[in-house]
Amino acid sequence: MEQRNGRTEAVRGPVLEARIADITKLEVDAIVNAANRSLLGGGGVDGAIHRAAGPELLAECRTLGGCETGQAKATGGYRLPAKYVFHAVGPIWHGGDRGEPELLASCYRACLKLAGERNVRSIAFPAISCGVYGYPVELAAPLAVKTVREAAPELAPELERVIFACFDERTLKAYEQALRDSQDG
Repeated sequence: MEQRNGRTEAVRGPVLEARIADITKLEVDAIVNAANRSLLGGGGVDGAIHRAAGPELLAECRTLGGCETGQAKATGGYRLPAKYVFHAVGPIWHGGDRGEPELLASCYRACLKLAGERNVRSIAFPAISCGVYGYPVELAAPLAVKTVREAAPELAPELERVIFACFDERTLKAYEQALRDSQDG
């Protein structure tokens, strides 16, 4: 809710959806890369994005000086359909008592801030930290959905659509449940 002209109004945010998709092929303004701190490529989503974008992406990433966990940096999309890639460094899962939820939420907010600065209208997120970093998707999905719903209207007011690009059926089910729960609450 937000105060406007002396009355409280619901803050409308982007439409959120989850689907199984190859994030490198989505027709959106920006995609998020689940990157490592070096930003110089890796496995999983990170490697796929670097391969699809071409060597220019790596060349630009080399100029960025890495990225801290919980933060994100922007590059061009190069050979991708997306104009931008936001490289978010999620936390490695250690059981949840080392600030992992706060760091993961910070990744989503950092990407939304980058989206707002670039007037992005559509963005696709992978399941940040849920691959080799071991974050349980059943915990990450509700956190991702909640953070995006709460932060997008303020940080990225032009944002109209958010896609959670899931890499398998288990991830999709976790995000679909998180989206249903967020609408009920």
